[in-house]
Amino acid sequence: MNNFIFENGTKVFFGRGCVKEFLEGNLSEYGNNVMLAYGGSSIKKNGIYDEVRRILTDSGKSIVEFSGIMSNPTYKKVMEGAALARENNIDVILAVGGGSVMDCCKAVSLAAAYDGDVWSDYWEKNGVIYFDTIPLGVIVTVAGTGSECNGGAVITNEEKKVKTGRDYPKCNPKFALMDPEYTYSVPKMQTASGGFDILSHIMETYFSKPDEDNISDDISEALMRSVIKNLPAAIQNPQDYTARSNLMWAATMAENRVIKLGKACDFQAHQIEHQLGAYTNCNHGCGLAAIHPSYYRYIYIRTDLTSLYGLR
Repeated sequence: MNNFIFENGTKVFFGRGCVKEFLEGNLSEYGNNVMLAYGGSSIKKNGIYDEVRRILTDSGKSIVEFSGIMSNPTYKKVMEGAALARENNIDVILAVGGGSVMDCCKAVSLAAAYDGDVWSDYWEKNGVIYFDTIPLGVIVTVAGTGSECNGGAVITNEEKKVKTGRDYPKCNPKFALMDPEYTYSVPKMQTASGGFDILSHIMETYFSKPDEDNISDDISEALMRSVIKNLPAAIQNPQDYTARSNLMWAATMAENRVIKLGKACDFQAHQIEHQLGAYTNCNHGCGLAAIHPSYYRYIYIRTDLTSLYGLR
């Protein structure tokens, strides 16, 4: 295996009822002002919003809502959240949703604490975070991106037509609450899209160098088998707890940096999809599902010819 340094600062609480049991205790470590961030109306329809808001109210927190976070979150939305956080002296951000909500809130936690141009200094290039960001906690409602256990945030700059991501350990959520039952109401299309995103994360790591035997690849193989088994089961029966819980943890394992240890990581398909998304705003998982077969077919043919005929 290649040399590596491993770090993950997120504490995970997983399973039925974990939000009711652990949310208040985790928030007690921070100040009174909480930014409650989410996307559209789905968490209000399935009851998650009411449950979370009740816990916040009962614990005496002052709540500022930051809603309307879209799929493929934009830099403009990040700056809107940063301004709201500054105006209200937010002590902790609570992101309730899937990858888009979590990614946006990581960027908000950074932008709200930085006086410079956060896009040019931290997204156009890798920057060094020498200051404290606003603490972030997440409640996962969609399995797919694995954003709950890393510092990665993919943001779209609409003016520049650029969609790109950076992973800063200082932006890792402080805690992640993961109740598989919170994903029961996710539509079949979004479940399938999230499932392919999980597979994509694993495959793009698995097929990268080194090719010789290593533990990271062994874990990746187990994760891919699990996704292939549990994704159809979750689509067939959205309330299959076993399938939903396995998909949720597979998403986390794919992106908590564990399977990337010692690997070069080839995220070319992701890079292609990001730019496709910057221009079309397409669903991320669907974009990957369209790109991967062609991309791997291209690599497979040329790898095979090289090995057989010594071509360069």
